[in-house]
Amino acid sequence: MNVHFIKSPEKKEIQEELNKVFGIHDIPFMLIATGNEKIRGFSGSLTKDELIDLSQDINIELLGTYMFKKEHDLRLSFDATHIFQPQITKSIFEINDSQFDQWIRGHDLLGLKDIPRGTLVMKYKDDFLGCAKSNGEKISNYIPKERRLRTQLKPIYKSDTYISPSAMFS
Repeated sequence: MNVHFIKSPEKKEIQEELNKVFGIHDIPFMLIATGNEKIRGFSGSLTKDELIDLSQDINIELLGTYMFKKEHDLRLSFDATHIFQPQITKSIFEINDSQFDQWIRGHDLLGLKDIPRGTLVMKYKDDFLGCAKSNGEKISNYIPKERRLRTQLKPIYKSDTYISPSAMFS
């Protein structure tokens, strides 16, 4: 397993990017980069040296919580949106009830007007629902498959005409 402990200068760069995009100003975790550009946060009492020794015996990727994925920019994980919820003040996109029904089942949101481009934190009422990517016309869903609601949406009828759930946002 390729493991890289993120040093202070690199952590500061990550923190500056998170502050710029989401308003997150404090990362109170030791950051560990693992495969697939994933960054995990560890807040336990073990030191870096103790973790290195431990990594000889177990898979280090099991330590800490998956926090970010570094693609072109940083995307918060589903759990990180909850961990950093008190700090997140930027790039928030609020959805309504019908959009929530689509989103929680893993569907992208289409046909929306005036969507900001880039990485967004999805919000429904008082809860954050993870991050998404917007190209200005659609919002791509990144909810992990194991966390999606598996029930089907009920068909919507207006004046005896069926409207598919995906057409609700067109």
